[in-house]
Amino acid sequence: MLVTVDLVAPTVHLLGTENQRRQFVRSFLRADLLCCQLFSEPGAGSDLAGLTTRATRDGDSWIVNGQKVWSSGAQFAEWGLLIARTDSTAPKHRGMTAFLVPMDSDGIDIRPIRQMSGGSTFNEVFLDGVVLSDTLRLGDVGDGWKVALTTLGFERNSSAGIVDAGGNVRDLARLVRQVGAPADPLTRQRVAEVAVYERASALLVARYAERREDGAAPGVEGSIGKIVWTQNLTRIGEAAARVLGPRLAADTGEADTFAWSEHLLGAPGYRIAGGSDEIQRNIIGERGLGLPREPR
Repeated sequence: MLVTVDLVAPTVHLLGTENQRRQFVRSFLRADLLCCQLFSEPGAGSDLAGLTTRATRDGDSWIVNGQKVWSSGAQFAEWGLLIARTDSTAPKHRGMTAFLVPMDSDGIDIRPIRQMSGGSTFNEVFLDGVVLSDTLRLGDVGDGWKVALTTLGFERNSSAGIVDAGGNVRDLARLVRQVGAPADPLTRQRVAEVAVYERASALLVARYAERREDGAAPGVEGSIGKIVWTQNLTRIGEAAARVLGPRLAADTGEADTFAWSEHLLGAPGYRIAGGSDEIQRNIIGERGLGLPREPR
């Protein structure tokens, strides 16, 4: 639902036509209709501008062919926000266009990906001759990079500690008390470190909210917050693993033990989702600190 409410809805509201706003924004904000992002590809993840999915114009329609991957919730979504290449002769950042895609269209094949944590949150999406009306184009032809950056900006701000995934410091403290380890000084230190970073993340989110209310342009707070959040997920998992020991690896039926394995296995994925930690550091360095750009 986060993708629908926090990412796609505000993107359509900001960049869509008046008809698109009327048709989609209310339904997306109410989550009456669910959305997914159709951005990443097998050969274009962090380098999104390297995508190869093509949309070819055919009168008042577009024919889309290609493959997307890591599309969260695609198997449940009614609509997808797609970025496709529409001009192979233009520089890669300028030859892309954005579309809203009905996910029940002929030619769409959705295949869930089994994750090591046991779930199937992500999907591969294959598009074979999918026909889209030009009325579903979001933004101008060739303006897909602007649409993508807008959506990714909302995504980074949403993931700056707002997303609730995995365990938190309260869960960790409960586990420590449950296994009888609260007196151990190293364990107390690990829990305290998690608490400090969790509080710092919450303050960063509050600061960003205040700046946005004051009309300030988005900065690098989203990237900073995402790194703080994902690193803390790792801290929590490592602390739980040290406290539980072998009980993390085998389901003995004891409550709140083996269940932590899902957090431990799932946490590394959030370092990639929404732009990898390396990409976030580049954004902070280049846009926030004014450091020289990395060689491209």
